[in-house]
Amino acid sequence: MKIAMVGSGYVGLVSGACFADFGHDVVCIDKDQSKIDRLHEGVMPIYEPGLDALVESNVKAGRLSFTTSLAEGIKDAAAIFIAVGTPSRRGDGHADLSFVYAVAKEVGESLSGPAVVVTKSTVPVGTGDEVERILKDSGTAHQFSVVSNPEFLREGAAIGDFKRPDRIVIGAEDDFGRDVMREVYRPLFLNESPILFTERRTSELIKYAANAFLATKITFINEMADLCEKVGANVQDVSRGIGMDNRIGSKFLHAGPGYGGSCFPKDTLALLKTAEDYDSPTRIVEAVVKTNESRKRAMGRKVLDALGGAENARGKKAALLGLTFKPNTDDMRDSPAIAVAQTLTDAGVIVSAYDPEGMEIAHPLMPDVIMCDDPYAALEGADVTAIVTEWDAFRALDLGRVKELVNAPVMVDLRNIYNPDDMRASGFTYTSIGRA
Repeated sequence: MKIAMVGSGYVGLVSGACFADFGHDVVCIDKDQSKIDRLHEGVMPIYEPGLDALVESNVKAGRLSFTTSLAEGIKDAAAIFIAVGTPSRRGDGHADLSFVYAVAKEVGESLSGPAVVVTKSTVPVGTGDEVERILKDSGTAHQFSVVSNPEFLREGAAIGDFKRPDRIVIGAEDDFGRDVMREVYRPLFLNESPILFTERRTSELIKYAANAFLATKITFINEMADLCEKVGANVQDVSRGIGMDNRIGSKFLHAGPGYGGSCFPKDTLALLKTAEDYDSPTRIVEAVVKTNESRKRAMGRKVLDALGGAENARGKKAALLGLTFKPNTDDMRDSPAIAVAQTLTDAGVIVSAYDPEGMEIAHPLMPDVIMCDDPYAALEGADVTAIVTEWDAFRALDLGRVKELVNAPVMVDLRNIYNPDDMRASGFTYTSIGRA
C-alpha cells in the first residue's frame, strides 16, 4: 500500500519510517526544502534513538522517499496522513490549525484517486469535520474519507512505541475509512496490538484526555514531593507505595521540576480552551496547568536557596546539567531548564550548562547561558550544581573530580538520580526533590 505522510517532523518522520519498515511504500512530504535535502543526505532533523538507521535501511530498500511536492507525493496513495504542527496559537492558547487546514485544501485540489485522509496531528474535537468540509469545497471528484488516528509516541522511545503500541485509536465515520486503516495497520493487527475503532470526535478527544491525565499524575506527585519535604517523608517511597495499586499504576509518578515538551503544555492548554468553548469547565486540568508553570520557577528558586538566597546570589556561578525537557531527545520546547536558567540569570547568577543533544537548540532560547563541551567544563568554578535532566551521562559523575572542579560542593538534584546518604558521605551539600 502507498502511504503519503505530509509533514516530516517528529511524528511524520517516525511514523513514515515505521510504516515503511512494515513493508508499505511511504513518501514523506515537507515544504521545507532544506529539511528534505538533509533527509536525502541521511541527516535527521531531530534526535531520536535509532531513527537514522531506520530511515537509512528503508531508503535503501526503496520503501521510503522524500519530496517537497504534495501533488507528487500523494499520487496513488491509499492513505494520506496529515502530520504537521499544531502549536498553541499566540494570544489565546487555542491549537493553531492553520497548517492542518492548508494541507487539507491542497490535498483536496491534488487528489488523483480515492483516498483516506488521516489527521495524525494532535487536533481539537471537531477538526476532522472541518477537514472534511475543506475537502468537499475543493471540488474533488474522488471518493475520500476523513479519519482521526492520534499518535501516542514518547520522545526518546518513539520507534518502540510505534511498533509495540499500547493501543491504536482510529476514529472513522464509514466503512471505507475503517477498511483502509485496517490494511495500514495490518502488520500490528497480526501481532495482536489492540485497535480501538471509535467515532472521529471521540478519537480526537482521547488524545487530549490521555495527555491531560498523564500531566495530572506528574503534577500530583510533584505536589506530594513538596509535602514530603515539609513532613519529613520520602516521595520515592510514596510513589512506589501508591504505584503498586493497579488502579493507579507506577508510570508518570516521578517527582521533578515539572513537565515540558511538545505535547503536555500545549495539549492541556488546548483542552482547556475547547472546554471553555463548549461551556464545560475542566477545573482539574486548569489547576494542573497553573501549578506546573509555577513549579518551574520554583525550581529556579530552589537553586537560588542553595546559593544562600537571591540576595546573596549575584555574581555566583551555577552549573546546569541537562537542558532538554527529558533525556534521549533534543527537544527544548517548554523545558523546565528554561525557567530555571531565567530565574538564576534574573538574580545575577552566572550560568553554565551542558546537555548531550540539546545545546544547539537551547542556545538561542538561553542567550545568557554559557554552553560547554562536556559536563566537567560546565562544573568548573561552580558554586552550585543543578541536575535538571536525567541523562544517563549524569548518573555516574566522577564525584572526586567534581569536587576538585567546583568552587563549592553543593548539588541540587531536581531528578533524584543520586542517593542522599552517598552524596553526603562524599562531602556534598545535597538537596533533592521530596526527600529529607
